[in-house]
Amino acid sequence: MPIDKAEICTLIPHAGLMCLLDSVLKWDDESIVCTSETHRDPANPLRRDGRLSALHAFEYGAQAAAVHGGLRARLAGVVAPPCYLAALRDAHLRVTRLDEIASRLEVRAQRLFGEGGNTIYDCRVSAGDVLLADGRITIMLRT
Repeated sequence: MPIDKAEICTLIPHAGLMCLLDSVLKWDDESIVCTSETHRDPANPLRRDGRLSALHAFEYGAQAAAVHGGLRARLAGVVAPPCYLAALRDAHLRVTRLDEIASRLEVRAQRLFGEGGNTIYDCRVSAGDVLLADGRITIMLRT
């Protein structure tokens, strides 16, 4: 069953317009698939001068990883600890801007290894069959 934005907001610290994901289509212990149309919203808080850089695709990926961590924690009967995006590696952008993409974004995060707040994810953001950005993110516990 898909998870909507209201439920996503209970799983991550991002509130209001900073919650960039609209839904979770599916997830399991290793991965998550989310969707978003917020890249076209003129009120998107990441826009500068009316434009949304493709670099922000990695924020979408990090939020998908955070939702995945929140869902895994909830399944274990706990609340996910506060974390932050610590590193971005092997990042590739295939477009310059996200706001010019007419299609809904699909945001995938695949947990490569780690538990709790210390994890590494492979993230991919696409529109239809077109890959827009991909990279590996490291999530660390806040101390």
